[in-house]
Amino acid sequence: MTRQTTNLAVLFADISDSTSLYSTLGDSAARVLVNACLTLLGSVVERFRGRIVKTIGDEVMCVFQRADDAVLAASEMQSQVDAKQSGKYRVKIHIGLHYGPVLVENNDVFGDTVNAAAYLRAVAAAEQILTTGATEKNLSPELKASVRPVFKALLKGSNEESTVYQVVWHKDVAELTDVNLRSHKIIPGDEGSLLIAHRNLTLRLDQGRREITIGRGEDCDLVVKEKLASRKHVSIRLLRTHFYLVDQSLNGTFVTLESGEEVHVLRGELLLDGSGKLTLGRSMRDGATEVITFARDRRSMYRV
Repeated sequence: MTRQTTNLAVLFADISDSTSLYSTLGDSAARVLVNACLTLLGSVVERFRGRIVKTIGDEVMCVFQRADDAVLAASEMQSQVDAKQSGKYRVKIHIGLHYGPVLVENNDVFGDTVNAAAYLRAVAAAEQILTTGATEKNLSPELKASVRPVFKALLKGSNEESTVYQVVWHKDVAELTDVNLRSHKIIPGDEGSLLIAHRNLTLRLDQGRREITIGRGEDCDLVVKEKLASRKHVSIRLLRTHFYLVDQSLNGTFVTLESGEEVHVLRGELLLDGSGKLTLGRSMRDGATEVITFARDRRSMYRV
């Protein structure tokens, strides 16, 4: 096993809102479109002297020796995906990248630089490329002109706020939103993954697994034996850096928060923060015995 520490630019490119893609086109057609997009991204990586580390679902993780190559590749990815639209469904991608020290082990890469790049991918909007001050400092003078500061963020592994930059890849800059440089805009940080536990089973939601289903049906990720629970009762989803409970049931989901307050969610959504308990179809005050717990694991949710 070979290990070495070196400076690399780590880039994550992900298809935006792929859930809608699959629900609109169906699994087979959507998978064809996803594979075509990933192949296109791979060809761009190769052209700019990068290396694909792995694909994770609908995203690609790659590394570059130079910050310049990573920024150029990211811009070309957006341009190519934008130019090759066909059919009724418009595919968009969002990209995060960061330059810094990584641990290279058996062709994989690890460390805070990887986690920061994955985090920026998560908070980037569709058609957006986000990067860091560390990347900007390592760009050539020509490419420095293609990035602009847009946010502040507290990156994992640092106690100080970092400046987040947007890479401007659109040729028509008149369409860009002006940045208010006077306001202090800090974007949500990486507060860790979410652990969902029931009896002897614990599931983790993070960027590797962004949604779970809970209900009476055997095809759910977490199955409960509660007669008042629907077959597919509720789902918990990761959206950027937040976790949302989405109720789809007949009798609703009861959420007990850290404060002790109980919230009844019926055909609606609730932001899950901190820790608490869930019961399906009936409150614990009414004798519910199938109790599901949730709690934040404060380690990075972007460990890949």
